[in-house]
Amino acid sequence: MSAVPSALVADGLVRRYGDRLVVDHASLAIEPGETVSLMGASGCGKTTLLHMLGTLDRPDEGHLALEGRDVARLSESQRTELRRERLGFVFQQSNLLPELTARENVALPAWRATGRRRDALARADALLANFGLAARADARGHVLSLGEAQRVAVARAIINGPRLLLADEPTGSLDSDAAREVLAALQAACSTGTALLVVTHDPTVAGRCQRRLTMVDGRIEIEDVGPGSPGA
Repeated sequence: MSAVPSALVADGLVRRYGDRLVVDHASLAIEPGETVSLMGASGCGKTTLLHMLGTLDRPDEGHLALEGRDVARLSESQRTELRRERLGFVFQQSNLLPELTARENVALPAWRATGRRRDALARADALLANFGLAARADARGHVLSLGEAQRVAVARAIINGPRLLLADEPTGSLDSDAAREVLAALQAACSTGTALLVVTHDPTVAGRCQRRLTMVDGRIEIEDVGPGSPGA
């Protein structure tokens, strides 16, 4: 029986903007269900790296495989399908559609993927209930608190069952209580085998992950094993 492939393997990724080297031969691997944080000073290349890992941007050099699939060999339509069905994204701002309700925002990716609106709404309701937001299901995006909106964004990111969840400063604009709720939602998503890579400036968030990476001037230079990791 063949081994389950890594959720992500990046080898020597490079990204330049003009003469500026933003990501400098970055390499990392993430296994199914693993939680990994990426820290570093502003401008060190974290978000650019995250965009390449999520196939939103193409590296100038290096190799990227998602679940064993060589991303460089995929057509643009295949990359779009990969993002829709196998990846989930959470950003610092929730980016909810303000005129839609919480359940409609969560359901939208599944509705687009399957064309089955009723099923998508039912799945959205189940996720909102899991995240303690059942009472806010019919609230429109613009009236949700920052913490509520970010938990809705997490639910939206995982409704299609992604195998890799990429989060860019998901707690950066939240108070400590809301940040804990969002982090709990992210970790709950990983309980079914979804891998998580979270870019953060918050050492508390980083400390809750199994591995902690640090980026310096475009390079991944430091790796710490968190207390939740096997053998730590």
